[in-house]
Amino acid sequence: MLTASAVLDRAFVVGPVRPRTFGTFVEHLGRCVYQGVYEPTHPTADEAGFRTDVLELVRELGTSTVRYPGGNFVSGYRWEDGVGPVGQRPARLDLAWHSTDPNTFGVDEFMAWAKKAGVEPMMAINLGTRGVQEALDLLEYCNVPGGSHFADMRRANGAEDPYRIKMWCLGNEMDGPWQIGHKTAHEYGRLAAETARAMRMIDPDLELVACGSSNAHMPTFGEWEATVLREAYEHVDYISAHAYYYEDDGDLASFLASAVDMDYFVDSVAATADYVRAARKQSKRVHISFDEWNVWYQRRAESRPPTGDDWPVAPVLLEDRYNVADAVVVGNLLISLLRHTDRVHAASLAQLVNVIAPIMTESSAGTAGRAWRQTTFHPFSLTARHATGEVLQPAVTAPPVSTARFGDVPAVDLVATREPETGEAALFVVNRSTTEPVGLEVDVRSLGSARLVEALTLSNLDHTWQASADDATSVLPRPNGTAALADGGLSVELPPVSWTVVRLAS
Repeated sequence: MLTASAVLDRAFVVGPVRPRTFGTFVEHLGRCVYQGVYEPTHPTADEAGFRTDVLELVRELGTSTVRYPGGNFVSGYRWEDGVGPVGQRPARLDLAWHSTDPNTFGVDEFMAWAKKAGVEPMMAINLGTRGVQEALDLLEYCNVPGGSHFADMRRANGAEDPYRIKMWCLGNEMDGPWQIGHKTAHEYGRLAAETARAMRMIDPDLELVACGSSNAHMPTFGEWEATVLREAYEHVDYISAHAYYYEDDGDLASFLASAVDMDYFVDSVAATADYVRAARKQSKRVHISFDEWNVWYQRRAESRPPTGDDWPVAPVLLEDRYNVADAVVVGNLLISLLRHTDRVHAASLAQLVNVIAPIMTESSAGTAGRAWRQTTFHPFSLTARHATGEVLQPAVTAPPVSTARFGDVPAVDLVATREPETGEAALFVVNRSTTEPVGLEVDVRSLGSARLVEALTLSNLDHTWQASADDATSVLPRPNGTAALADGGLSVELPPVSWTVVRLAS
């Protein structure tokens, strides 16, 4: 058996565990909204049309924030279409996904849903086809108590109290030629700065996210961030990062090492932001909102939007069915986000329901209308539940795994968290080897008189196993009976292609 070792010291603190790391994303895309979070005809629908079976799974998932309403969709969105009497709302063409949006779910429905789900809303504004004034109008609608046109419109629509949304995304992926209203970095940076400055005239305490690169492989990556921040540094709090270049294209070893790419992305964006900080003689730091990330099989048929005269409502789009290896990678990407908690202050798994999502549903039309958990649900839910307190960075020694994309990478990747007040700790670990189990020994003497609470491992002899509505429970995180704690040493056997959480307590 391969062996690896680590030393865990409670003094090696990266930063606090940030609840916003466990955010997700709801876009008007495919069946994420319609037949996902909202389906008035479903047997479990409440009086507002929200699927309560989905709400229960959202709470179990542990998501903290939800970014809305896009995504590419937002760059052509007129928010006014989605408020007021439902019967009077216009249906609109969504150019981003070649679909029709009936606008029966809008800002007020989302805010009511977010309250029921117990999540913090993160609102994105349209800086593709719209600009400063429309952003101010939406902010006024959402956050001003009353006495003005849009605030009183909200009250007339049934929401007496302001929503007081704190986090706002200043557009979406404006570096991408696919984006409606695509701009150069200089054009977007100026617009973002102007919009941010004006929004702060209404509420100076907003937390604003400028658009970074759509992925680290964009030809403008790095220079885009530098140019945008040169224009907007003083006016924004975060620069966004998006990454979907994670899929098993037949090279499983490279796929399992996807977190190497995320590490590079975060380190590069942080370095660029700090360069602009130094150049502009600024005291504050701009941090990262990694507000779109996931495994996504972009070349599959379900990722191709409709064409021609076909503009359907809620078509099946981006409905990837995830397997065990996908779940291991999602768990490893969360490890990357946690170990960068000093710079990544928010993140959003994209997306929440049906669309490259941990939660899947059937429509109630002609079916049982079931909802179920994908494999990726479990590492996210368990990490969100058990990562508390401070993030610790262990010193790790592990055998190398050879990959075509990243060269040699450590077979074992891990991060730990610890709650200083209670002494409770958790280790989140992956074995990236495609064939070999790894015996891991961790020196935890720094934690004091720790005891083993639980060890759970997600793995399967068939790493391609997928959950479905008929079978979502055959492969779940199971107790790992190899875990043991003695004389300040934690030992555990990690199966190949596996994700593990180990919990300790004082």
